[in-house]
Amino acid sequence: MPLIVVDVMPKAEILDPQGKAVTRALARLGHEAVGQVRIGKRFELTVEGEVTDALLAQVRTVAEDVLANTVIEDVVGVHVEERA
Repeated sequence: MPLIVVDVMPKAEILDPQGKAVTRALARLGHEAVGQVRIGKRFELTVEGEVTDALLAQVRTVAEDVLANTVIEDVVGVHVEERA
């Protein structure tokens, strides 16, 4: 069965306290090369049958209507992922 992955991230103008905490922790651990961390959500949807452009568009609509809080989050990706 195909796996569709939906990635949701906080909008750029929204503060990300979890990301800030991880950024500070990485700096304390000596990883100064990491400038900023933003933490989002990943949803994995298993679907029946072939993945078409129409199905991906339907999943994007579901993501925007149900999976993301579009006031503070953006759906940044909807793609098919190969299973290992």
